Amino acid sequence: MRLGYIPPMTKGITDDAAYVIPLVEMLEEVGVESVWTVEHVIMAEGYEPLYPYSDDGRAPTAPDTLMPDPLEWLAFAAARTRHLNLCTAVVVASQHSAAILAKRVATLDALSGGRVRLGVGIGWQREEYEAIGVAYRDRGRRLDETIESMRVLWREQVATYHGRHVNFENVHMDARPANGVDVPILIGGSSEYAARRAGRLGDGWYPYVISPEDFEMGVETIDVSARQAGRDASKVELSIWPASYDFTKTFDLDFVKSYTDAGAARVVISAGESQTTDIGGQRDFIRRYQDEILAKL
Repeated sequence: MRLGYIPPMTKGITDDAAYVIPLVEMLEEVGVESVWTVEHVIMAEGYEPLYPYSDDGRAPTAPDTLMPDPLEWLAFAAARTRHLNLCTAVVVASQHSAAILAKRVATLDALSGGRVRLGVGIGWQREEYEAIGVAYRDRGRRLDETIESMRVLWREQVATYHGRHVNFENVHMDARPANGVDVPILIGGSSEYAARRAGRLGDGWYPYVISPEDFEMGVETIDVSARQAGRDASKVELSIWPASYDFTKTFDLDFVKSYTDAGAARVVISAGESQTTDIGGQRDFIRRYQDEILAKL
């Protein structure tokens, strides 16, 4: 069972090299498998309440929340570690140029020795799309095309892709992933649509704020979708952050086990659950989780 970690997202420390360096070195030292970063390019004041994971449509951001560019932050972390996998949860890939994102990800993967796991999603904030200059409508189709076209750019020496939103013909991308072929792409989101996308296109699934029962249903949806697409569902890696659904059950073994019994191969925990930004305190929290939960799964 692999253990992922979401670092603090706090102004004054998340963008401070003197804090980030010992943090990621500590994560590697204690055997954390992966570190996870999130993306919002902007947060609008008075945004339309479309956030899908709360009853009031409002996102749980605090005044001191800081979300640096996820790939830039991971590149910095990569230079200070050797084994820690570098994951996004998630890049709102439908807001990006597919070609530019493909090159950035391939560059980071090559320099890190193949440690990138690219979590992607469609986002929810209409105002963010408007600020970036990308249409909010049809963002699911745009995400599909972004995934497909990035793989074409990574795999083909001379690449061609024609879609509704992404188009190129006979182009060559000189940056390649570490294995020369691909970077694992994890589909974010808890909806049935996200699970279907994971089965049809994803190398993994990373839902958020999802009950054990709905997670199990999502795994079944992935299996059906993968079979319909002629893919092997067992190759779709399942990751879960249990506390995103219930922040009081971090150390509830039966609760966590309900996800792993359904197929989760990676459990993610967060600095928020440790209730401290102190690096020593987070180390103690991780070791306790390894002893009391991870070792018993």
